[in-house]
Amino acid sequence: MSTSSDALMHSHVFLGADHSRNERRVWLVIALTTVMMVIEIGTGTLYGSMALVADGWHMSTHASAMLISALAYLYARRHAHNSRFTFGTGKLGDLAGFASAIILAMIALLMGWESLLRLQNPVAINFREAIAIAAVGLVVNLVSAWLLRDDHDHHHHGHSHGHGHDHHHAHNHHHDHGHGGKDNNLRSAYVHVIADAMTSVLAIVALLLGSRFGWIFLDPLMGIVGGLVILQWSLSLLRYSGAILLDFIPPGEDLPDEIREVIETGADRITDLHVWQVGPGHHAAIVAVVTPEPRDAAFYKARLVGIHELSHVTVEVTTIKAA
Repeated sequence: MSTSSDALMHSHVFLGADHSRNERRVWLVIALTTVMMVIEIGTGTLYGSMALVADGWHMSTHASAMLISALAYLYARRHAHNSRFTFGTGKLGDLAGFASAIILAMIALLMGWESLLRLQNPVAINFREAIAIAAVGLVVNLVSAWLLRDDHDHHHHGHSHGHGHDHHHAHNHHHDHGHGGKDNNLRSAYVHVIADAMTSVLAIVALLLGSRFGWIFLDPLMGIVGGLVILQWSLSLLRYSGAILLDFIPPGEDLPDEIREVIETGADRITDLHVWQVGPGHHAAIVAVVTPEPRDAAFYKARLVGIHELSHVTVEVTTIKAA
């Protein structure tokens, strides 16, 4: 039975399952943040409120970071079929997440530095106005966070998704692989919004206590606390997205073990195995098998069909004479 060359052609589209939906939501949040930013800077300038202007510019840094995410989605989608991206554009989101995390770290350090300066040189605070600004900012951030939530998972027990364009299978098996299907592009935009929301909450607490008891020092102190928490989030995002960019298999990722489990039966042995992520929920693998039986690569590919996170598999078979 002969197979046409077209049937053997492989697709290299490894975008996340919710790529289009996430892209639309990030653009919507950018629009929302930009409108709020313009209002804050405009009214702050009009009423001479430094707090309003500062919050407006603070929002602009998050909006620009989210712009990185939005453009990454756009670029990844437009170049999904570009053969020069040898494993597709699925990892663009991780690159965007890494860049976004660096901006987040810089925002955190800037917050801490500004707060230290404020501790040394306290300024009079127009409490009523500042609380109103922080409250409106918080509402905008919470709406944005709801839009950017990951419907499958936001914490550290990721789910994976089946995709019809896997080139050698389409099925419904479910495996849990730690961060398997996590979209780092969406995650970075979400962290920016949550960081902004946390800053607003800390500011509201500090301002309420400050206006009640006259504790002006609380405002910059909360700025330092917020800066440290945001810095920790950015380092976590840097570590995870950086690991994917370097094809590092994170602890708890049991995909290599699963491959060994299904291939190494009887006298068959794997002599070389490479597994790496090529997009949210998509992995590629190169498997070198040594066997005493005269079997072809298709035989071993058929065994791997049950592992749905494998979207691209290359199998090399070497037949050895049994001793």
